[in-house]
Amino acid sequence: MKSICVLSILFLISNHVVCEAQSKRDFRAVTIAFYNLENLFDFEDDPITFDDDRTPDGKDRWTEPIYWNKVRNMAKVLSEVGRELSGSAPAIIGVCEIENRRVLEDLINTNELEPENYGIVHFDSPDRRGIDVALLYKKNVFIPTHTKSVALLIYSDNDATKRIYTRDQLVISGVLSGEKIHIIVNHWPSRSGGEARSRPKRIKAAKLNKRLIDSLWSIDPYAKIITMGDLNDDPTSPSVKKFLKTHSSKSRSQLKSLYNPMEGMFKKGLGTLAWRDGWNLFDQIIISSELLSDDYSSYRFFTAGIFNKNYLINSKGRYKGYPFRSFSDEGFTGGYSDHFPVYIVLIKEITD
Repeated sequence: MKSICVLSILFLISNHVVCEAQSKRDFRAVTIAFYNLENLFDFEDDPITFDDDRTPDGKDRWTEPIYWNKVRNMAKVLSEVGRELSGSAPAIIGVCEIENRRVLEDLINTNELEPENYGIVHFDSPDRRGIDVALLYKKNVFIPTHTKSVALLIYSDNDATKRIYTRDQLVISGVLSGEKIHIIVNHWPSRSGGEARSRPKRIKAAKLNKRLIDSLWSIDPYAKIITMGDLNDDPTSPSVKKFLKTHSSKSRSQLKSLYNPMEGMFKKGLGTLAWRDGWNLFDQIIISSELLSDDYSSYRFFTAGIFNKNYLINSKGRYKGYPFRSFSDEGFTGGYSDHFPVYIVLIKEITD
């Protein structure tokens, strides 16, 4: 964690100069991040999931050396997200598109991440592709006190008894440097079959997410809640705006409301993934209004960003300027992911 001078903080937040006395205040900063790891599968066949392509004899020729290259690439990115502001790797990281706990253990034991001493929260989801969501956390910064995996129940349009299996929503309550906080990690249903046709699935995901948030607020209306993930929708999509009921303005965020710092970025043309020469911002971190208070005696929201360093961007070819994904039609590219990571930074005044 890093100490930050209040002068730079208040300039960014309020866009005005503060007095000399205020500039002596110091703040502690922590990064909370989310990253879609683009099909981080191990190289062994799992007979109960559709992972045949990600095996040495499969379509992707997913060999052990390629797997470890991919793992190291993911670790490099995660070790750097938000480091310029908080001074270290993220305290909390939500991830999606991981096959199992094994790949997470391999990830946190790389040279880049092992010194950070990350723990893992993971449950197997019923997703037919075998991909899950999970949470990584620094054991010396965050202590999980309650975890659960909540099923998203979706059924076929043609057969109301036939369930469509997708990712669960992961709920983690815990203590961040002495303060209670709640995290929800999401990977909402994809746009397979078209955005309009698949939209009801993501609306159901949003409704479930809102119910989980409301249940936390029913216990404590001042709860600090962060919901994050690959929503497969933009910040202005109906699932996010109408059903999750997010706001793009801090001033409109009243008690028991949700602020989405990613909406302003999206309206400026920024994104986390590209498709057909257009950008989407599916990867989002949304926070409850309690994190917007200007009382910095406890952790509050400072800033949000998209981590899109040059090495994460394709520098040539048909997809120049897009995220430098790890796989293409030709096989492993040596790249990273088809998504950029996103992050927020929380700050707290240091008084001792």
